[in-house]
Amino acid sequence: MKSILVPVGSSKNAQSHLQYAVDFAQAFGAKLYVVQVYNVYTKSGTMIKIDHILERESLEFLNNHIAKVDTKNVEVIVKTFKGKLVDTLELVCKTLEIDLILVEPRTNSIKDEVYLGKTSGKIVKQTNIPALIVPENFTYKPINSILMAVKSAIINKENALKPLKDIKDQYKAKLDLLLVKTPFHNSNDFNINEELKTIVSSVEETENATTFQGVLEHYKTYNPDLLCVVRRKRGFFAKMWEKNSILKKDFYVSTLPVLVLSGLK
Repeated sequence: MKSILVPVGSSKNAQSHLQYAVDFAQAFGAKLYVVQVYNVYTKSGTMIKIDHILERESLEFLNNHIAKVDTKNVEVIVKTFKGKLVDTLELVCKTLEIDLILVEPRTNSIKDEVYLGKTSGKIVKQTNIPALIVPENFTYKPINSILMAVKSAIINKENALKPLKDIKDQYKAKLDLLLVKTPFHNSNDFNINEELKTIVSSVEETENATTFQGVLEHYKTYNPDLLCVVRRKRGFFAKMWEKNSILKKDFYVSTLPVLVLSGLK
């Protein structure tokens, strides 16, 4: 893992999240790109150009945040971009060859009962970038145990497991695989390929209505430091992802970092 990106919003948790990102990047010897995406909505007849003003204020905002954290020996690169959030992040991540995007649950200061806000929800739900959701005010610590939960272990996409393997290898973590049989189960869904077999320590099968319910039933048994799920159209967050925001009451494991892979197929 060589390049990590952190979008920064106006939340009260931004400084804590940025410190976690620095500590995480240091463990991998990775570059850390700290970015903000802004958009300009102009009214008809507006004469003054404000792009340069917004860019200057955005850079100042980011630099002020960085000045408040211990950057250690991590190479931190600050960038601002104009455009629509999802499209711009997709392009930026492709251009900069980003391996992982670190997302705080709520990039804006919103209600306490919300786990994943609209902006973070858009990043996690609508992009194809592997993402790590870090709980609010979460202090960095090594990842010794990972629980991966999927309803299908079929892997067709090249390098789909790379972020997971990078994290597992870096921390020499134990990886447990939870296969959740849902009502939409196919006979070959639990055929584990050799790549996945070589990195898992244990495999457990369970039968639940959704992958999410399977995790709720079993995650306390494993007590993982990291939960790994897969982004699918009807995947882990299913009904919750019909809206970009997710409530804490609907996501009981919100105290865990969650690695969201970009998809296996």
